[in-house]
Amino acid sequence: MKRELVERELTREGPRREQSSKSTAKGKRRSVTMNLAESPLSWLHSRGHISDRLYDAGERLRADYERAQLPANLTMRWDPVRIKTTGEQGLSSGEKQISAKRRFDEALRQAGKGLEDILWRVVCAGEGLPVAEKTLGWPARSGKLVLKLALDRVADYYRIN
Repeated sequence: MKRELVERELTREGPRREQSSKSTAKGKRRSVTMNLAESPLSWLHSRGHISDRLYDAGERLRADYERAQLPANLTMRWDPVRIKTTGEQGLSSGEKQISAKRRFDEALRQAGKGLEDILWRVVCAGEGLPVAEKTLGWPARSGKLVLKLALDRVADYYRIN
């Protein structure tokens, strides 16, 4: 994964999003180096906030989201034309896409009503928890608990131990 490191001022609420000339109390400033290319899910996992099982479930969900080609396309698709050979006995690319879409929809359905929003925002769209909580109108710091519950149900769907 490509690293995109930036230095951010550290405040009581966490890293400041934009650079500011204001200093914290008593003129002391602390900073932290952040990797902007890191996904919110891998950030939570690397700091011990979610278990390996929940991380794997989130990655499987994101992989199905990508395989189903659900993200918006910004440009024309330039996929190479595949030539069918005798060694290719599996599903066609269209069948793989349909299968991934079915798995993605079933995993969200398994998570339950109301939990698909936080799953999609954090796992698929890559929104941070504070942004997702604010967008959904949830209290601060409630997203992690709800995300864990949703990922646990998704892990059950994917049969991850």
